[in-house]
Amino acid sequence: MASQMQTQPAESAGMSSDRLARADAYLAREVAEERLPGIIAIAQRRGRIVHHALHGMLDMEARRGMQADAIFRIYSMTKPVVSLALMMLHDEGRLQLHDAVSRYIPSFAKTRVYSHISENQPSFVEQDPPMTVFHLLTHTAGLSYGGDPWHPADKLFREAAAKHGFFARDTQLADMVEAIATLPLRTQPGSNWHYSVASDVVGYLVQVIADMPLEDFLRERIFAPLGMVDTGFAIPPAKHSRLCALYKSDQAGLPQRIDHAEAANGDVRLPTTCPSGGGGLVSTAADYLRFANMLLNGGELDGARLVGPITIERMTSNAVPQSMLPLRIGIERYGYGFGLGFRVMVDVGRANGYSSIGEYGWSGAANTHVVIDPRQELITLMMTQMWSAEPHRPRSIYPNLVYQAIDPDAS
Repeated sequence: MASQMQTQPAESAGMSSDRLARADAYLAREVAEERLPGIIAIAQRRGRIVHHALHGMLDMEARRGMQADAIFRIYSMTKPVVSLALMMLHDEGRLQLHDAVSRYIPSFAKTRVYSHISENQPSFVEQDPPMTVFHLLTHTAGLSYGGDPWHPADKLFREAAAKHGFFARDTQLADMVEAIATLPLRTQPGSNWHYSVASDVVGYLVQVIADMPLEDFLRERIFAPLGMVDTGFAIPPAKHSRLCALYKSDQAGLPQRIDHAEAANGDVRLPTTCPSGGGGLVSTAADYLRFANMLLNGGELDGARLVGPITIERMTSNAVPQSMLPLRIGIERYGYGFGLGFRVMVDVGRANGYSSIGEYGWSGAANTHVVIDPRQELITLMMTQMWSAEPHRPRSIYPNLVYQAIDPDAS
């Protein structure tokens, strides 16, 4: 088992130890009452780790306790990573934000847009305006995940996903994106914010523009420079024992195991030819903390500069018009706008808890969660593997318990 990170007194970072102890007590209670199988939580302020907690089990059935180097499916926390990768290419002059996606993936020039139902049949129209890279990065491209049971475009997406094996580990990424391009958009690009497979298209754009496999680009240009040694789209055999078991809530709200092969994006112990830029990465708390610190430091960490501060500022500035707010997804329903791959706090008064203007981050479907707050020089990171609705609460409550411990008198 890897040793726990070196923590420092909360007071050294302008926080109260007594108040911060509430965070650990809360997490311990969530695990003791079996609302979560196991969890790692980290709080860092002013560059100092003031809280690093491990509770519960890496594998409940095997009675294996949580360990510091546990590997988690981070699902949608992949999205900021591939968004940064595309912006790295942007900063090399390889693309512009308002380029049409069809410039790089020609099939999207033919993608139609759902209009209305006529004589019990859906009608489609041309894109107006054409889908751009900016639309993909901001989830305003009109794409979908197919989750609406009533929308005709979502129905077609579900049918195509089943037919073509979207996200299956033996599907080719290029084939999946080409199939997506044949499906109608829900809405005209730029007219609505809708969480979608846009980040998977972003990942494929990285592959096309860089002319190298997405996984190779991320490894060579992001993970290796940052020392993210346990992050990737598949786990090698030597690390299989560190993979957390995945759970969902049963009818009583208790953890029920999901078999690795039945998990979204398949068994991450196996290689994949369909690296999902929207949700395919696995990582550790230590690795993702390094990624978060690079962002907080304006694109640089320990001498490795990935992008300049102006790029991070652009990515973490709200790009969604007021008319599209609030963004109705999970706990990010009120207070947040959206930048280029990140939620961005724009209205603290409407937020679900404590925050600052400009705070940003994202979450994963199995309830991983990161908060990056430049104003407070704060990072909170939570890693668990519970696929259900109710554990969204720890994603919100843990950061709140860290924020409330900030104490000017302690500095």
